[in-house]
Amino acid sequence: MRDIYTDTHNMAEGAGAASFAAAMQEQADLRGQVVGTTLCGGNVDATVFAKVLAGR
Repeated sequence: MRDIYTDTHNMAEGAGAASFAAAMQEQADLRGQVVGTTLCGGNVDATVFAKVLAGR
């Protein structure tokens, strides 16, 4: 969630960011390929999102 917001200024809830997280974890295997993920959901509590952005 933090990487998505920092890099693109888009908000995705935890479940909505799962495909992005999986692609990031497998980026060595995906190098040189075009990869698309679906980001969805902005249904996250402001307090929770603030903690995510702070790295807690």
